[in-house]
Amino acid sequence: MAASEMLSKEQLLHLFDRFAFLTSQPDVKKRIADAVSDKQEAVAVTTAIQEEIFSEMGIDPRFGLTCLGKINMTYESDRDLMIRFYEFVAKEEMACEEAEFGPDRFAERLKMQQNLQEQQLEMLKYMRNFHMDDQSAILEKIHQQLEKANFDTEASVLTVEQMQDVVRRRVSPLFQPR
Repeated sequence: MAASEMLSKEQLLHLFDRFAFLTSQPDVKKRIADAVSDKQEAVAVTTAIQEEIFSEMGIDPRFGLTCLGKINMTYESDRDLMIRFYEFVAKEEMACEEAEFGPDRFAERLKMQQNLQEQQLEMLKYMRNFHMDDQSAILEKIHQQLEKANFDTEASVLTVEQMQDVVRRRVSPLFQPR
């Protein structure tokens, strides 16, 4: 892909930084929330904000949005840029969720998410005590649990007892479920 068909890394980083700054501002948060109150899609407002940033940069907004859709292909080998891109996508999702849920429910959701991440981290630390084959069996159990729960993130955690049970079942053929 020719450079003229794609934004430069510097332009993309400027967009990501400017978007993060703007969506953290109270007036912009209110703008997104007001749109949601008026039955508009929050993502329509965040997209409009991105278009405004492209205009500020002297870039045709349609071209800029098209480039965002091509980042994965164009910059797939640039790990740092890809991390920043996924942070940008996460920021957009968070801005939309905050507008849709309101500040109190959003704060509650963030706290629940943080608790879940802490549980996952503790689970992963505990898993290190097991042999690699046992770790694989535990991860397979989590995968099955996630599939059954239609990928609800709450299903991504096993208790110490559940992990020990997975290992016992793997070791003892009597425990093999039919």
